[in-house]
Amino acid sequence: MLSISKMVSGQKEGGDYLRYHLPELHPGPVTVWNSTRACNLRCRHCYANATAGPAEGELSTAEAKRFIDGLAKAKAPVLLFSGGEPLMRPDFFELVGYARTHGIRPVISTNGTLISLETAQKVKEAGVGYVGVSLDGLEELNDRMRKVQGAFQMALAGIRNCVAVGQRVGLRFTITRDNYADISAIFDLVEREGIDRVCFYHLVSVGRGTNLRDEDLDPETKRSVVDLIIRRTADFCRRGLRKEILTVDNHADSVYIYLKMRESEPERAEQVYEWLRQTGGNRSGSRIGAVDWFGNVYPDQFTQNHPLGNVREREFGEIWYSETQPLLQQLKDRKSHLKGRCGSCRWLEICNGNFRARAEAVYGDFWAPDPGCYLTDEEILG
Repeated sequence: MLSISKMVSGQKEGGDYLRYHLPELHPGPVTVWNSTRACNLRCRHCYANATAGPAEGELSTAEAKRFIDGLAKAKAPVLLFSGGEPLMRPDFFELVGYARTHGIRPVISTNGTLISLETAQKVKEAGVGYVGVSLDGLEELNDRMRKVQGAFQMALAGIRNCVAVGQRVGLRFTITRDNYADISAIFDLVEREGIDRVCFYHLVSVGRGTNLRDEDLDPETKRSVVDLIIRRTADFCRRGLRKEILTVDNHADSVYIYLKMRESEPERAEQVYEWLRQTGGNRSGSRIGAVDWFGNVYPDQFTQNHPLGNVREREFGEIWYSETQPLLQQLKDRKSHLKGRCGSCRWLEICNGNFRARAEAVYGDFWAPDPGCYLTDEEILG
């Protein structure tokens, strides 16, 4: 996760303590919990293969609380309630409150369609730190991606309800060949609607996202899209609009923005590099983890073909800090395992081998080069 707005302006942001500071207080991972498989939409790119109803055998309320107990012991700073659609879980608000009493910051990843004004107020009163609403384009495109007509307007109403009650809210946009032309309009929407934040996700073709593998952008188009995001973010900053603009799931973005700034603002570029170095690139299996609706633990939410253990059998921390789990140990010291372009890249300090799930999805090899990297050989090798 790269804060373009931080790199461009140097502004202080809510996630700074997680991204750029040493983890003495919260050494555990930010944890994504796919709390239910149930969802009221049928998104084409859903990595979780969500279904209309919950999966049989999802964690009960009591089991979920024991899982949260384990997160607290592991000093996890944030629990991201995801799905499916987390608001379809009947005990959602009870579990949000339970996480807060344990000193864990609850946030939500939602499709936004179920957020009435009353629900938005309940979310705020429950102490949810942030609501991320998925929109993947303007109305026609978004509804086609979601496979439900009217999904855009329902999600926009949910966003407006959050804004109305003072709940911090942002957008989540997955970039594909089909929708990248809407990115500039998304910036306009963010400004017009008073939205706090937008995360632009690079495509990771797992789950139903395998159907979109051919819709990923070519390297030159990716560069032009990142250029546009940088340019529009800089415009917000110049006009004093405090928005947090991030790109997610492609750490080539970190190298790309640093190289651009080294040419245009060499003095500031060194501060940017220091922030990027502190972030350390991809954090799957170290500062990012995931748990599914059955309690299986994974290195991140996209790497669900590599279970590490189950919180029904052992506490989260016992699994996460195990020194006998080979994949976790490899991910924490991955440089010697990376192959090809990733293995020979001179930017591992700020990229860390990019996204392993994407490499495995395309090449069938967890340590293969990330096909999402759009840097040239010259940029990689120097």
